[in-house]
Order: sequence, then C-alpha cells, then structure tokens
Amino acid sequence: MTDEAVSNEELELFRDMVLRFFEQEVHPYYEQWEKDCITPRELWNTMGQAGLLCVDMPEKYGAAGAAFEITQMIQWEMSRLGYGGLGSNYNIHANIVAPYIFNLGTEAQKDEWLPKLITGEAVGAIAMTEPGAGSDLAGMRTTALRDGDDYVINGSKVFITNGIHADLVVVCAKTDPNAGSKGVSLFLVDASLPGFSKGQKIEKIGQHSSDTAELFFDNVRVPATALLGEENKGFIHLMDELPRERLGCATQAVAQAQGAFDLAVDYVQERQAFGQSISRFQNTRFKLADVKADIALSKALLDQNMAKFKTRTMTVDDAAILKLTTTEMQLRAVNECLQLFGGYGYTTEYPISRFYVDARIQTIYAGTSEIMKEVISRGILGR
Repeated sequence: MTDEAVSNEELELFRDMVLRFFEQEVHPYYEQWEKDCITPRELWNTMGQAGLLCVDMPEKYGAAGAAFEITQMIQWEMSRLGYGGLGSNYNIHANIVAPYIFNLGTEAQKDEWLPKLITGEAVGAIAMTEPGAGSDLAGMRTTALRDGDDYVINGSKVFITNGIHADLVVVCAKTDPNAGSKGVSLFLVDASLPGFSKGQKIEKIGQHSSDTAELFFDNVRVPATALLGEENKGFIHLMDELPRERLGCATQAVAQAQGAFDLAVDYVQERQAFGQSISRFQNTRFKLADVKADIALSKALLDQNMAKFKTRTMTVDDAAILKLTTTEMQLRAVNECLQLFGGYGYTTEYPISRFYVDARIQTIYAGTSEIMKEVISRGILGR
C-alpha cells in the first residue's frame, strides 16, 4: 500500500471521476440490481477498467498507486449516494482482500492475484463466519489439514459477502483443531478448485444488491503455497488487519448517514403540512440539528483514525471504538431522517427507505456492537 500523501486537488479530481462513473454506470441500473438481489458480475470488470478497484495498491501490479484516502473516498461516495450493497462489496474487495494479500502474501501470491483484483478479473471475498461460529473464531469447525505438499479443506462458511461472484476467497480454517484461536490459518482459495461450491444467494432485509452466499468445502485440496501468512497465526493476522476493515465500515456509516441527512433536508423543505413547510416546525429543525451534530462528531473521529492508520498508530481499541460509535450513530441518524418523511419514508418509492434497511447490518457484520464493547472493555479492565 502506498504512503503517498494526497492533495485536495487530487482528491477532488478523483471524486469528479468517481461521481461521473456512478452517474453513468450505476445510477440508471441500481434499482433493478436491488430487485434482482445481486449486482452483475460485469460491474467488477467495468470498475476495474475505470481504475476504481484497489487504487492504493502499487503501480507495479497495475493499480494507480494512489493514496489510501482515495479508496476511502470511493467508498464514501457510493455509500452517500445510497449504494449500500455495493459499498459492502467494495469494502471486502478493496479494503480487506487486497490489503491482506499485499501485507501478508508472498511475492508469488501478490503477482498472481493483485493484478486480477485490480482489473476486476477476480472478485475477492473473505470467509470467516460459520453457521455455528460468528464472532467466536475459536469455535470454527472448518479445517485445513496438511497432506504432503497440500492442505485439504473441509467445512462451510455463511453470510459471505461477494460469495456468489467470488473468484478468490481468503478462507479461515483450523490447521490445529485442538488449539482454539491459536490454531487458525488463512488460505487463498481459488473458487474454481474441485470440491469448492457456492450455495444460493442469501436473501436479506437490506443491501439486496450485495451478493451474500454460503460456501462449502468438500476435500478442497490447495497447495502449501496457498497459505497466507504463517501457519496457526491466522488470528493474529486478522487482528492486524481489522483496523482497515473497520475503517471501511465507519466510512460507510458516516457517509450513509450523510446521504440520509441530505435527503431529509431536501424533503422537509418541499413537504407542506398545516399550511407551511415542515422545515419551519421546531421539531424538524431540532431533529436535523441533532443529526448534523452526530454526523460531525463521527466524521471527526473517522478522520482522526484515518490519520492514525496512515501513521500505523491505529490500535484494535481505536478500531472497535470507531466501529461501535459510527455504526450506532448511523442507525440513529437514518431512523430520525426516515421519521421526517412520515408514511412516505416507509415506502420503497423513496430512497430513504433503502438507507434505513441497508443500515441495519452495520452493527452486526465486521464485529457486532456487543463484541466491540467487549474489546473496548478488555482494554480498560483486562479479560
């Protein structure tokens, strides 16, 4: 990942390009993708051709070598515009899978996979959650047992974002089934391998266009060179990479709250009730003031952590506090904004309703709010 600083001029040039791309390639079709409950696979290639994927990866792999802030800005804009499902897909691909490979991978692994992730030839996913083990990695049942020069993977994963379109999956599996979280390893699994299969896409209450699937591993044989990082150090690797993942979630949270706020501000100035614009009612004005203040505070915390991340001083505690506060703020903010629409806010005709249902998962995936509180409390009181 490049450490290049980004100027305001460069950031705005990228933003203009990104907004034009969304206007042409996403906005006319997004409602249909939501109805289809999946984005088309070709969108990844289109984003790759436009230079929007993994932009902060080095130029030697075909990326722009841009600053980290550019990736976050792309995710900010798609989230602000109400493309919540696409934002989650993008976060997994660009903020998790590509950095995992860049930070943990061998040169051969980087050479094989990063160019494909950058062009959209390959879509990335990460498979941690299992039907009986979500936040509890020690309870993971998927195994990857050594057999000569290979590992043989058996088990299943659920709620995997990008699961349907995935060409490459970072799989968490037990290489030492008796060691709890200390026996977890990470693997780069090619989705075309024999024994690897995908279930039907999972229907959700929100983020409909984000494909989510169950994955199955039936004696999937991968070479030892597919091990990502060190054997039995998977949990440590996950902890090291969590700050960026949770930065992505926070970016989505604050941006979607901003998008909902913008919709509400426009609506209350148009809507008439009791002979006047509802923007003149004190309740409306105070509710919007509260939401704006909440967004401003969360944006300040997000910016602070972005700066820490750039200097490699962002801690696991920082990430937990950021994830907890911004996603909980998002739920409150979007709820208040929808309320200002009255009955119309409960109809799918108005985009505010999508902001509402898309927001609900944010306090669940990438570590629930309850887990975030446990992480924070351990930093205060220990285990």
